[in-house]
Amino acid sequence: SSGINAEYGQLCQHYKLHHLKIADVIQEAIEKLEKQAARAEAEDGEEGDDEAAQQAQETLDLLNESKQENNDRYEDQYVIQFFTEKLLSMSCQNQGFVLDGFPKTYSQAKDLFGNKEEPEDEDAPKLEYNPKLMPEAVISLDGDDDFLKKRVMNLPELVVAGTHNTEDLFLKRLAEFRMINTDDQTVLNYFDELEVHPEHMDITADTSSNMSQVVQKVIKVVGAPRNYGPTEEERLELERVEMEKRMKKEALEKMEQQRKEDEERKETKRRKDEWSARVREVKEQEEEVLQAQSYPLRNYLMKHVMPTLNQGLIEVCKVRPDDAIDYLAEYLFEHNPQVD
Repeated sequence: SSGINAEYGQLCQHYKLHHLKIADVIQEAIEKLEKQAARAEAEDGEEGDDEAAQQAQETLDLLNESKQENNDRYEDQYVIQFFTEKLLSMSCQNQGFVLDGFPKTYSQAKDLFGNKEEPEDEDAPKLEYNPKLMPEAVISLDGDDDFLKKRVMNLPELVVAGTHNTEDLFLKRLAEFRMINTDDQTVLNYFDELEVHPEHMDITADTSSNMSQVVQKVIKVVGAPRNYGPTEEERLELERVEMEKRMKKEALEKMEQQRKEDEERKETKRRKDEWSARVREVKEQEEEVLQAQSYPLRNYLMKHVMPTLNQGLIEVCKVRPDDAIDYLAEYLFEHNPQVD
């Protein structure tokens, strides 16, 4: 898989499938055997556990011997055994799987998917493949050697570091693959013979950065998801993410509401201050007008009325007559300077 793990990841995420990489499957099987073998050292182990632990240790010894004799690789029989056990596991049978890196040859596919069980009904024909292991869809991502080389060369160094996708290792692996997969002896030929015809897709035409166009074509061919929904951990994670989104949305809405209220208060205060200022200005203008209009009247009163009126009021205060108003009227009439 020359840098197509992203496509596998997108498909597994969309369909909730198990991504079975050859290294992961082997590592999981080895760890399982090591745990079984370790039970032999437990003091309270039962007889059945001791026997199973001994068998596991013997298998580990055979695996180490096979690895040493085959250039640090496990023989196909062991890898096929590991994949068979994994594919028959409850998780893969319930949710499905995507195979990554295995099988690579016609013989590996035949040994992995071939039916080794006899039918319960003697009259029933024996199937050539195990229906529990056979994939429902086989997709062939087609690309020439130049395209694959360029794709590997363009991978980020961080992704390539520590993997077999360096330039030298990839060219070596590509040459080995072409040598053992001739035109009439490929994994695809095996599926064709069983009438499980692979769907060919030209990946060289996909210009997207993560091969999303190819992924969408695969989804169109396979169809809608038909397995179980998300796991409990995935469901809890989805709920957590949804709750975070909701809390964030509510916080933003609260902040927006607070901002609007603050703006409304500021606008109300501004309009109130503006109105108060306008009222004061009108009052001042009215007072100025009244002052201007009353100035001639004041002058007139001060000149012609107030002198006689003041003297009359003083006289009223001195005399204190019973009818002060009538006395003041008589005083003003007698002392009117306009009357000769």
